[in-house]
Amino acid sequence: MRNLNDLLRQAQDLQKKLEKINEELEQIEIEGSAQNIVKAVVNGKLEIISITFTSDIKEIDSETLADLITVAVKDAQNKAKVVAQEKFATLGAFSGFLPNFPNGIN
Repeated sequence: MRNLNDLLRQAQDLQKKLEKINEELEQIEIEGSAQNIVKAVVNGKLEIISITFTSDIKEIDSETLADLITVAVKDAQNKAKVVAQEKFATLGAFSGFLPNFPNGIN
């Protein structure tokens, strides 16, 4: 019975750690950019927070602008994935048993 109680306690501890990591990931803001024209900010859960333009975009055609936005968002999301992986790695052996993070972080 003691082993079962220990296992339940470990599961509860892991759940608390996961909740804390998820809360931290929601609050973190990571920036990505494309050619110093477009800046994208995402949180640690890969959700887009904002997209801004850092220079005059009137002379940029819509197709190029769309490409720059995509590049900036992907840049920010890739950086956010690294941050999330580092946070989940703190769980040690349990990190390999976690469900897949959005966009295949595992």
